[in-house]
Amino acid sequence: MHLKRPQLVKQIGKYVLFLGSLFKNRESVKTYSKLFIDESVKVGTDSIFLIGTVSIFMGAVTTIQTAFNLVSPLIPKYVVAIVVRDMVLLELSPTIIAIIFAGKVGSNIAGELGTMRITEQIDALEVMGINSSSYLVLPKVLATLFMFPALVVTSAFLSILGGYLAVSFTDVLTPAEYTMGIRYQLNEFMVVFAMIKSVTFAFLISSISSFMGYYTQGGALEVGKASTSAVTTSVIAILLADYLLAQLLAEFLTAF
Repeated sequence: MHLKRPQLVKQIGKYVLFLGSLFKNRESVKTYSKLFIDESVKVGTDSIFLIGTVSIFMGAVTTIQTAFNLVSPLIPKYVVAIVVRDMVLLELSPTIIAIIFAGKVGSNIAGELGTMRITEQIDALEVMGINSSSYLVLPKVLATLFMFPALVVTSAFLSILGGYLAVSFTDVLTPAEYTMGIRYQLNEFMVVFAMIKSVTFAFLISSISSFMGYYTQGGALEVGKASTSAVTTSVIAILLADYLLAQLLAEFLTAF
């Protein structure tokens, strides 16, 4: 473990320098705008079906399981909806969807850049005097920062809708009780906190996956390894950031 520590520090330093290179020798705004739109479609539009399906079932299952665990007659049934709402906003939609997003989009980004690296397309851009990291990676990062929060909002809505559908077809509580719980004393800061999480996770996924793919060395086998490393590292970074942000939220709520 001691032998790996210098290598880890070296990789972190290389990652920081990589982020700095994204803003050097940039292309025109017109060039980035077209790339941004193309990346937004790949990152966001192509992920809606998967995110939507997972979110609906996630909300439905969370509602049913919460209802069967809160069986005390002293607890009003609408509390089930409050628990589901808070879990969806604070944890399920931002974090679980980020992990799924890392597996789908992060691996795709790493694989795409890795393939371009081993086929010498990145080298060709650099020969032409183009900052390849800025040209290829910056639009991906910006598109992810823009689209992932929108996917989190969509996920939260569909998760709550999934819970509503679950109570509509079961007798765990009535739709009116569920609606009452969803609307009961909503803390608007939860929505803000979910957006803070989504932006943080979007940056980690896009930048780490791009970094892993951009510096791929070898052949087709290494491209697969880079995609796997991108997903693994992104998930670990998401969980660490989730813990740190949760700690900050706890301290913020305690202070105020």
